[in-house]
Amino acid sequence: MRLKTIAYPNYEKAIPQKGQHILAQCSGENIIVYQAFNPRIANYAVANQQFGGEHYRFSRMSWIKPNFLWMMYRCGWAEKEAQKRVLAIEISKANFEKILEGAVFSAYKQEIYQTQENWKAALENSSVRLQWDPDHDPYGAKLDRRAVQLGLRGDILKTFATDWIISIQDITNFVLEQGAKVKEKQLEDLLVMEEAVYAVKSEKARQAVGLDRLEDI
Repeated sequence: MRLKTIAYPNYEKAIPQKGQHILAQCSGENIIVYQAFNPRIANYAVANQQFGGEHYRFSRMSWIKPNFLWMMYRCGWAEKEAQKRVLAIEISKANFEKILEGAVFSAYKQEIYQTQENWKAALENSSVRLQWDPDHDPYGAKLDRRAVQLGLRGDILKTFATDWIISIQDITNFVLEQGAKVKEKQLEDLLVMEEAVYAVKSEKARQAVGLDRLEDI
């Protein structure tokens, strides 16, 4: 596995404990996002280093998550049905920020859209959905910190899934190994992906997703 890991207790010491921040692992000009699928979709993706094949549906919305523990909560440490293969997907920061720039909140936010009409129009014209949900600890308990997930559909999903991917790694074995430690309540031995607050460069992207500033937390 070509990803950096860190002991869970050290991970929590190094990141904000509340607020809306994009937590992610980056390497140079690239960023890692996560998705979980059934084996048929995952096998094709790993073999071809892009998504497609007879089982992948470009007509559906597909959600990406840059936060490893948020992915673990959603897939149940690779034990939920249809989410038993976890993939780490590498794309460029530039393309990740293109996704952020087009994001529209799934729920109305007056401070961003001013009116319901503006929000509904933005929803209709966007191919990216944005949700800030409570982050969770390894046991699944809610935290004050928020985690972001981005839903892609239409042309941007097709572009992400085929043109923008730099690499796809199957990290399922690592996830299962760490999930076993969670079951045994061995958090002192638990490894997670090393992450930091991602500094969004694009002003348009920062405004679109409603990030908190570290100095305000």
